[in-house]
Amino acid sequence: MALSFLFFILFIASFFGKNGLIEMYRSKKRHDSLVMEIKQLRQEKAKLEREIEELERNPGAVEKTAREKLWLMEPDEFVIIKKDNKEKKEKDTTDINPDQ
Repeated sequence: MALSFLFFILFIASFFGKNGLIEMYRSKKRHDSLVMEIKQLRQEKAKLEREIEELERNPGAVEKTAREKLWLMEPDEFVIIKKDNKEKKEKDTTDINPDQ
């Protein structure tokens, strides 16, 4: 009886203990998600490094980036903002109230 109780305790500890199967599964899942995050961050880093190299080599790229991201313009220029049709359609459908 005592021996079977001991085996039962060991069995429970192997699943729920500090180094049990459930904790190992959680650790493996966390490891996999961190590996995926590292891969994505490395891709983003490589993209940013290419962008930096392009900006260092090409003065036209600096101007293009400044215009696109910072909305910089020459003194004699002005910016025209065009609404996206998708946004307009979404707005149009939200304005309709079926209860009226």
